[in-house]
Amino acid sequence: MKELDPLVFLAVFQEMLGPLLWLMILLIVAGTAAFVMLLLKERTIDSKRLVRAELVGLVGGVLALVLMAKVSSSGFTDAGGPADWFLIALVFGLGLAGTSILAYTFMGWRKPAR
Repeated sequence: MKELDPLVFLAVFQEMLGPLLWLMILLIVAGTAAFVMLLLKERTIDSKRLVRAELVGLVGGVLALVLMAKVSSSGFTDAGGPADWFLIALVFGLGLAGTSILAYTFMGWRKPAR
């Protein structure tokens, strides 16, 4: 594979996640749009809500690792080199950030800041 083709990544993720891939993409797009609209509406970041969202994000990071272990053929004991551990940390970080953004957005639309 000499060139990077985004359709190859799409095919691999479709094979690994199945219909869950499209649900996740929809959640990412809708959550990002809702987050941007919330920021435009409030024009500030509520620190208490952000801390609570970050705590929820820790759970999201762990769930992202569980999902990664379920859809891949290897487990955490198979991680051998630095690239494997970097990928595990990246999956955790993306799960944490994504869940934090979604939780902050949900809390913001549910109960607006003062």
